[in-house]
Amino acid sequence: MLSPQSGPFARESYSEWVRLRTLILLRWLAIFGQLGAIAVAHWYFEMLLPLGLCFLAIGTSVIANLISIFLFPENKRLSDTEAMLTLLFDLAQLSFLVYLTGGLTNPFVLLILVPVTVSALALELNTTILLGSLTVIFLTLTSFVHLPLRYADGTILSTPAIFEFGFWLSIVIGIIFLGIYSHRIASEMRSMSDALLATQMALAREQKLTDLGGVVAAAAHELGTPLATIKLVSAEMIDELGDLPDLQDDARLIRDQADRCRDILRSMGRAGKDDLHMRNVPVSALVHEAAEPHQSRGKDLRFQFLSDSDPSDKQPQVQRRPEMVHGLRNLVQNAVDFSASTVWIDVAWGKNQLVVKVSDDGEGYPPHLIGRIGDPFVRSRRPGSDQAKRPEYEGMGLGLFIAKTLLERTGARLTFANGSDPFLAREERPERSGAVVQVVWPLNLIEHKADGPLGENVPFNP
Repeated sequence: MLSPQSGPFARESYSEWVRLRTLILLRWLAIFGQLGAIAVAHWYFEMLLPLGLCFLAIGTSVIANLISIFLFPENKRLSDTEAMLTLLFDLAQLSFLVYLTGGLTNPFVLLILVPVTVSALALELNTTILLGSLTVIFLTLTSFVHLPLRYADGTILSTPAIFEFGFWLSIVIGIIFLGIYSHRIASEMRSMSDALLATQMALAREQKLTDLGGVVAAAAHELGTPLATIKLVSAEMIDELGDLPDLQDDARLIRDQADRCRDILRSMGRAGKDDLHMRNVPVSALVHEAAEPHQSRGKDLRFQFLSDSDPSDKQPQVQRRPEMVHGLRNLVQNAVDFSASTVWIDVAWGKNQLVVKVSDDGEGYPPHLIGRIGDPFVRSRRPGSDQAKRPEYEGMGLGLFIAKTLLERTGARLTFANGSDPFLAREERPERSGAVVQVVWPLNLIEHKADGPLGENVPFNP
C-alpha cells in the first residue's frame, strides 16, 4: 500500500509546483493594470496623486520582474518558501500603492485578495495562513493610515465610515472564504491526481502480468514439441547405449533435463492464460482468479454461484479484463484484511445483470465514513489492537478507490454498506456482520457472446 510519505505521494513532491514565470506573468498584468488605473485617475478624473511615489512602487515590481527574468531560467520552479517571499513582495507592493491612493476608498484594493488566493491554490496551509494574516494586517493599517484621494480643486474623495467598514469586512471575509475554498479544492485535486496515478500504476502492473502470462503460455506451447522430441530421442539413445555406460548416463541426463524444462514451463504456465481461449472465462473462474492470492492467508473464503431465476442455468461467459481482476482482488483483499475469520463471495446472475457481493464477519466500515467510502486518502483513527494486527496498513482508502475506479470503467456500479448495526453487541450481530460491497454489471457490457471461430492467437509484439 502506498503511503503519503513515500513514492509519488511524498509531501516533497508538491514543494515546487509554482513556476516562477507564472508569477512573473501575473505581476506584469498587475503592473499594466496599475499603470492604467493611475493614468485614468490622474488624466481623466483629474485626481491629484503622488505620481512619483506611485511610479516608484510600480517600478520596484518592474525591476523585480526583470531581475527574475535575467537571473533564473524559464523552467525555474519555486520552493514553498521562495513562492511565499515572492507573493509577500507583491502583497507589500500593492499595500503601499493602496496607501498612496486613498486606502479603502480605492476600489482596486480588492486585488489584495490575489496573493492569498494563489497561495491557497499552490502552497502549504501554514504559508497561506501567514499570508492571509499579513493581508488582513496590511488592509487594516491602510484603512486607518493612507493618503486621501484629492481632485484638482482640492476636494477630498470620501465615503461614509460605515461603507468603509463594510468594504473592509467584505474583503476580510473574502480572504478567509477564498483561502479555505481554494485550498480545499486544490487539496482534493492533488489527492485525486495521486489516486488516479496509483490506479494507472495498478492497472499497468496487472496488464504487464497478464501479458507476461501470455508470453509464458506461448513459450510453453511452442517449446512443447521440441522438448517431446528431445525426450523421445534421448530415451532411444538410452536403450541403444547399453554397452556404453558413460554415454548412456549423458543421454539419461538429457532426458532428465528435458523433463525439468517441461515442469518449469508447466508451473510458469499456470499464470499464463492470456490466449484467445482464456480471454473469455466463466464468471466463477474470474472470481476464483481474483481471490486466489488471498486464499492462503488464514481466512476462510466461501464462494457461492447461483442464478437468480433457475439454479440449473449455466453461468455466463464474461470478458477476462485486467480491470475486473484487479478490482475484485482489491475488494477481496480488503475483506480478508478486516474479517475475523470468514469472507463470503456470492455471485448471482440473471438475464440482464451480474452481481458480485463480498462480505465478511469483521467490524465493518466506520459509520461516519460510509458516505465517503471509495474516495482516495480517507483516513480514520485506528485502535491499538487493530494497528497491532495490521501494522503495515496505512488506512488511506486507496485500495477501495482503485477497485471502484477500475470496476466502474468496466460499467459496474458499486455500493458499500455494513452487514449489521455496528452499535450492537458482538453476540447480537448476524454472521455476516462486517463490510459488504456489492458490484453490479449490466450483463451485456461484460458477457462474451460467441459469434464464430476464435481465430489464430496473435503473438505479442515487444
